[in-house]
Amino acid sequence: MVAAGNGKGIFMKIIFVRHGHPDYRKDCLTEIGHLHGNAVGLRLRDEKIDRICSSSCGRARETAEYIAKHHALPVETFDFMREIGWGSIDGTELFKNGHPWFTIDDMIEKGENLNDPDFVKGDRFRNNTTIFDIERVANGFDEWLADLGYVREGNYYRVQKKNGTNVVMVSHGGASSAALARMFSLPFPLVAATVSADYTAVTVVSLEGEEGKLVMPRFELVNDAKHIENIKAEKYFGK
Repeated sequence: MVAAGNGKGIFMKIIFVRHGHPDYRKDCLTEIGHLHGNAVGLRLRDEKIDRICSSSCGRARETAEYIAKHHALPVETFDFMREIGWGSIDGTELFKNGHPWFTIDDMIEKGENLNDPDFVKGDRFRNNTTIFDIERVANGFDEWLADLGYVREGNYYRVQKKNGTNVVMVSHGGASSAALARMFSLPFPLVAATVSADYTAVTVVSLEGEEGKLVMPRFELVNDAKHIENIKAEKYFGK
């Protein structure tokens, strides 16, 4: 079971799920990735789920189908939740080609601040195409939430209509980190480092409040992958 709010009334629940073990070149699940997808489908089988949404990338859609088959729901795909990319904006050299996770690991190694709200202006990210994809996810996610009745206003969300919808959003480690960073008004490097999703890990966020009022999202569960304890990629691939 996933967490179910604080019991104060109607609330919306977003269940973030990372895709299963992927073949990145073919953009699909590997054999073990299908085992991961089946496991998370069984994990969420008895949850009340109203919508199943997914990145339009193949590895995310295939994972979402395992959840959808238990709920007789279609998988709705969204381009804004595609995985983030990286690389130099102007062709100048970047640390390990600007790969955000390698960059963040190097920042930690050197004692640099992951909690800098102006990280996009620093040397690490200002010349990295990653910043455009982080913005793409953030803007798209805000538009998606607005359609569900929660409109971004400053660092919070204005409740335009109370919504008891439970939504699954299947995506990627980077895209989900960008969405969570936006929701909680945190720098992307901090979220990417602290909410580092395992394959098909479940993270649950709830939004609750009276119509017309500002609300802050709440974490109900973070990076829970207990359903794949016996099918870890390391067991099969040694990595």
